[in-house]
Amino acid sequence: MKRATLDVTTSNFALERSIERPWFRSFITGLIIFNAVILGILTYGHSLPAGLASTLGLMDQAITYVFALEILLKLVVYRFQFFRVGWNWFDFIVVGISLIPGGEAFSVLRALRVLRVLRLLHVVPVMKRITEALLKALPGMGAIVAVLALVTYVAAVMATNMFGNTETEEVRQLFGDLPSSALSLFQVMTMDGWRFEVMQKVIDDGHPMAWVFFLIFIFVASFAILNLFIALVVDSLAAEQKAVLEEGLEELEEEFEEERGEADDARHEILSILKQLQQDVAELKAAAGGQAPTGDG
Repeated sequence: MKRATLDVTTSNFALERSIERPWFRSFITGLIIFNAVILGILTYGHSLPAGLASTLGLMDQAITYVFALEILLKLVVYRFQFFRVGWNWFDFIVVGISLIPGGEAFSVLRALRVLRVLRLLHVVPVMKRITEALLKALPGMGAIVAVLALVTYVAAVMATNMFGNTETEEVRQLFGDLPSSALSLFQVMTMDGWRFEVMQKVIDDGHPMAWVFFLIFIFVASFAILNLFIALVVDSLAAEQKAVLEEGLEELEEEFEEERGEADDARHEILSILKQLQQDVAELKAAAGGQAPTGDG
């Protein structure tokens, strides 16, 4: 029984070493990129030759089975530990969706198979660090979104009261009620055609000083608050990079300590050998000195 358990443990260890090797990760990364290309080509649909479309479909299905086999191997190795990592949940769900059989009822879910391309976000180390930095910045982003929503709400109420009571249909569509005002101000905040499509219409409707309101809103919402997102993401990336550097320094220190320990062990071993040689030489001298010379007296 113990021998069987030992064999299973050894087998799992060998399998774990195999799936964690760089060549295996590079193979999976290459398959993800190749599968992304195939899915992109398949979007051309009926314009593709029937034989090519069929071949690409079979290749896509084969790649899906390879991904499923990868998940299965990880489940065999890590068992329930597999589900303790969020990225593993993502892989499990995306690959599971890809295995759903075709048909109109599952066409929407089948379209989600392109999400397998997003596996690159944690397969490629650089992308993984950036993604984790963005995820760590989400709580701070939530606070900024709340501030932005508050500013937009206040500005929308003001704009509705100032510009909504008008006979001009175009201006009424822009600021006739609170939702319309919020949507128009969102367009102003993104600075997409805000001058002629929004502000100029309000000015022509009899509000010559409306530009003051819009410029203040753009300054507060776009230049100030939205730039906080950039600052937060940059700070999160800097913190992530600092953590990576510290981790690298810790690894170097550990390697240095190990090498120094090995050097100390080697030095002690050499010293012990030298001491033993000194003792042997001293014993040989003592033995040679203790022998009296013999001859005819």
